Amino acid sequence: MDISAAVAAVLGAFGLSGAAGLNAWLPLLVVGVADRLGWIDLGGSYGWLSSTPVLLGIGVLLVVDLVGDKVPVLDSVLHAIGTVIAPTSGAILFTADTSLSAHLPPVVTAVLGALVAGSVHAGRTVARPFVTGTTAGVGNPVVSTAEDGTALVLTILALVVPVVAFVAILILLFGLGWTAVRARRWLRARRQRRRTGPGPRSGELPDTRRFAP
Repeated sequence: MDISAAVAAVLGAFGLSGAAGLNAWLPLLVVGVADRLGWIDLGGSYGWLSSTPVLLGIGVLLVVDLVGDKVPVLDSVLHAIGTVIAPTSGAILFTADTSLSAHLPPVVTAVLGALVAGSVHAGRTVARPFVTGTTAGVGNPVVSTAEDGTALVLTILALVVPVVAFVAILILLFGLGWTAVRARRWLRARRQRRRTGPGPRSGELPDTRRFAP
């Protein structure tokens, strides 16, 4: 086994599964097309990814996701569905990318891929209400487009420069974790304000008349 090829495959697999957390269908489509054109070799076990019916099906689902994730309410539905789809896509991509080079147990690669994709998807799902609340929903399409673009870049990096894709995934996970923490604090503060009512404006003293004897 070529150690350098195995390491590159594992690092690239992290990048692909991370991209699946941002957009479950886009990396599957790119990997399938790349195998179809002979740019990569998925081997017989995962050659079905480059078959015409599968590529067409993934393409249709990708279009639905690209459009739907930018529509209020529908994006929440897609995110809920993504809690299953994203880890599944990540597991397939991680296992397919490492099957020929790394020879890791499929159970291990599937779990790693599902964890990476699931973590990224969970981070963006927690952060989305924060974006919606702070921008009145206007920022959702912008963030969704940025996620799609990042998924595409990560996919290409994973296939061309795996080590860069791996570093990018670490940075992405850190950034999503930090954003998720901020989003949870914001949501908690918002619920607290709803229960207690708005506080006094700046420079204003609180109304204490109801407490007067």
